Amino acid sequence: MDEARRAALARWLREAARAEDLVITGAAPLSGGAIQQNWGLDVTLHGRAERWVLRTDSAAVLSVSRSRAQEYALLRAALAAGVTVPEPLFCCDDLAVLGAPFFVMRRAGGIAAGHRVVRSETLGGGREALARALGREAARIHAIRPPCPALGFLGDPEADAGCAAIATYRAMLDRQDTPRPVIEWGLRHLERSAPPPVPPVLVHNDFRTGNIMVDEAGVTAVLDWEFAAWGDPATDLGWLCAKCWRFGSPHEAGGIGPRAAFYAGYAEAAGSAPDHARVLWWELMAHIRWAVIAADQAARHLSGAEPSLELALTGHIVPELEWEILRMVDRHAA
Repeated sequence: MDEARRAALARWLREAARAEDLVITGAAPLSGGAIQQNWGLDVTLHGRAERWVLRTDSAAVLSVSRSRAQEYALLRAALAAGVTVPEPLFCCDDLAVLGAPFFVMRRAGGIAAGHRVVRSETLGGGREALARALGREAARIHAIRPPCPALGFLGDPEADAGCAAIATYRAMLDRQDTPRPVIEWGLRHLERSAPPPVPPVLVHNDFRTGNIMVDEAGVTAVLDWEFAAWGDPATDLGWLCAKCWRFGSPHEAGGIGPRAAFYAGYAEAAGSAPDHARVLWWELMAHIRWAVIAADQAARHLSGAEPSLELALTGHIVPELEWEILRMVDRHAA
């Protein structure tokens, strides 16, 4: 962040916070956030030192990603529902400040890096305690239900979230040049075994290890709300439990702890236990979703439209995901 933008940001923050004594003492980019940019801000305000995070758009924004104003509204709704999220402070759509929309939130402590979280035996009070805490957080998210005027930008829920997801990923496959028979087979299995729809709730849509900040005491923040939507609550449960987000760990709940503890935490907060068969259906969907996205990213590189080592390497995980799709379909069919 150059000096001109830093000065413009400081002026805007003084007005937003109604604090003429606000001073930015430090600003540095944070790691993580492949789609959005995150900046750590050190500020002094009324004589106190505070640590904030500024979240703004990257140069390339996915069309399915929520805007920063929408993500800010989602954080406010989640905070009001008791979800552990960073407190949202200010939101700005004035492009004259930084050249892109942004919002500011308090900075949460802890770590989120998946490969580090799954190796720890002590984070969050231990594996079982942390898995339970994740279940409680998911249930609090799912307590938010339509209609919700503050989240009107989410639109009307799909009549059947599962069928809508099948149609979405099938259409994405159809736009690709490379045949993907295993993924098609997995989608057909999901189509034939789809559970009946349930009343929609707010789903995070990327609730997984790597997007959840934790410390030794427990969860400190659920991050990255840019894909949130109305949907089936089992979407988030299956996504967290999917093998592709366990980072090599044998523990089924996000590589962190036992699935039973995760379910127990969810039941504690929601008042009823998850439907395991429905979660497994969405867990298979999770592998298909990630495989379709990874293949699409590889295609963007191979076509020459967007040369990128990261996109090219992402394509290499597709065979591993296809193997897991085959394994899961075989297990479901047994």
